[in-house]
Amino acid sequence: MYGAIMGDIVGSRFEFDRGNKSKDFELFTDESVFTDDTVMTLAVAKSIMDAKENASEEQLKDKLIHNMRKFGKKYPDAGYGGRFRIWLISPIAKPYGSFGNGSAMRVSSVGWLYDTIEKTREVARWTAEVTHNHPEGVKGAQSVAAIIFLARNAYDKDYIKDYVTREFGYDLSRSCDEIRPGYHHVESCQETVPEAITAFLEGNNYEDVVRTAVSLGGDCDTLTDIAAAMAEAYYGIPDEFAKEVEERIDSDMRKIVHSFNEMKKAKVSRN
Repeated sequence: MYGAIMGDIVGSRFEFDRGNKSKDFELFTDESVFTDDTVMTLAVAKSIMDAKENASEEQLKDKLIHNMRKFGKKYPDAGYGGRFRIWLISPIAKPYGSFGNGSAMRVSSVGWLYDTIEKTREVARWTAEVTHNHPEGVKGAQSVAAIIFLARNAYDKDYIKDYVTREFGYDLSRSCDEIRPGYHHVESCQETVPEAITAFLEGNNYEDVVRTAVSLGGDCDTLTDIAAAMAEAYYGIPDEFAKEVEERIDSDMRKIVHSFNEMKKAKVSRN
């Protein structure tokens, strides 16, 4: 989860097409801050930990709604989209048919905590459906979680690309060099997730994936969050980057990250 949070933090100062579409930039500055991507990533992770591994759909969705709204109110200025902001404060929390990229940016923990790709995809669907119940919103979440599952289980990038193309129908034929010139800020899953996947597939290591994702532009914090989450599962994350992340989030957030890492380690040792 450090990977996704770092992607959000690094990408935050380039959001809204504020970058120059280069891979040559300082990773961390005083302007590098967490956004709603980190807040909701942690809310989803906390929900999974609270609900336990064998929770039913209803049980987990109840936890998701509770924690997402709780965290949203705790961090009200994190940069939420308009419809999601309304959902956070509505008397009744109902999904609103969104295909925005929010479902994909918050799902990374799901890719780490389940034993099969089928269960991973099922739970990813649940995490999307509490708000983003449009088929494209669900697909965005499922594809990202599936890639993280495959990456952490040592499948190579050729297999991952073939799986995503076959199972989700994303067009991954364009290179980053082909995407970059005309790409701009857009907040749908359809025009964020394939680009993030491509940045992950082309990157040579964790840092290179982050730099490649930022160089595309667009909704840069979210795109880089997604790509970096995949990269962490595939390459791991250098200790110095994890330390930077810890210094840029608050103590309550660090507690969730630490608890999540302990749960992840326990699962690995059990398997």
